[in-house]
Amino acid sequence: MAPGPSNLHPRVIQALIAPLTGHKDPYFLGILEETAALLRQVFETRNRATFALPTSGGGGMEAALVNPLEPGDTIVVGDAGFFAHRMVEIAQRLHNVEVVVVCGKWGSPVDNTELVEAVRKHRPKVLGVVHGETSSGAEQPFDGLSDACRETGALLVVDAVATLGGVRLPVDELGIDICYSGSQKCLSAPPGLAPVTVSDRALQAIARRRTPVPSWYLDLGLHARLWAAEHIYHHTSPVLNIFALYEALSLIVEEGLQRRLERHCLHAAALRAGLEALGLELFAHPAHRVSSVTTVLAPAGASSTAVKAALLEEFNLEIAAGLGEYADGMWRIGIMGHSAQQANVILVLSALEQILQRQGFQPRGSGAAAAEAVYRD
Repeated sequence: MAPGPSNLHPRVIQALIAPLTGHKDPYFLGILEETAALLRQVFETRNRATFALPTSGGGGMEAALVNPLEPGDTIVVGDAGFFAHRMVEIAQRLHNVEVVVVCGKWGSPVDNTELVEAVRKHRPKVLGVVHGETSSGAEQPFDGLSDACRETGALLVVDAVATLGGVRLPVDELGIDICYSGSQKCLSAPPGLAPVTVSDRALQAIARRRTPVPSWYLDLGLHARLWAAEHIYHHTSPVLNIFALYEALSLIVEEGLQRRLERHCLHAAALRAGLEALGLELFAHPAHRVSSVTTVLAPAGASSTAVKAALLEEFNLEIAAGLGEYADGMWRIGIMGHSAQQANVILVLSALEQILQRQGFQPRGSGAAAAEAVYRD
């Protein structure tokens, strides 16, 4: 129940022990094509350049920035959390790229009016935002962002590491140019792959670069050629991880994307009702809470680190600590993919109540009962 990795469905586990094929085997190349088609359904896009990079979500972030940006360019980044700031740090490492940061408060999204004003003022090559900030549990709205990007010629780059497959994100409808994610969160595949989709507009911008993409391994154009019908060799693909991702995506399509999103919303609502019934304070702004990650403050006098350790040792249950200044004062609980189940929500609430009571915290009410009431409704 941490915000990634999430549990694997038995079919995904079985895919990891399938007979290994070569990365040029016709069977595997067919799986590549089917995986790309499934990814388009989950991203809700028609982008031909839709594939999975052989890296983590952080590698997806780096690829999304180093490909369009070159010396002399500007990027505007909305920064209201740990992972948005990582986007800033990557951009700052690029040679002669100006980084304009629009800051927001942790737990709330960045103000879209300020982002639009920054885009119009600085006319950047890229506007970068995080859809679901894993560190704070806040969801970023997109009102006006793609319009401002089209108006100024900027590319809209979106981090969907914590949301793809669990929170609504129709890429084409929102006008997103580059969107990347991680395989181990709402998709419930093993860590190690970064699904990404790139618009034709972004591909054209990358093709017009005056200088080569500074990372050969993360060159999106080279990966697009590998996943296209010609399958032009680029690297030795992580075959079994691709098999597992294919199976995880197949499960999403079988469940139905809309039903899956509704399932995440239901379990998130039950978890939050339970936490509040216990008398705990939720962190993210009520109007902008992302359904895949719930952030809750540890009560005064309770050791968040000790509680987290007890959950793992006594209940075989993992949640995450906070990040940054909230490292020892917050818990982050994932509602993601195969882990998003009623039994898991009830377990985390019941276990948390028991452990907090031992630390002297007196719950206001029953978290499990409050969650059950949500499920009954």
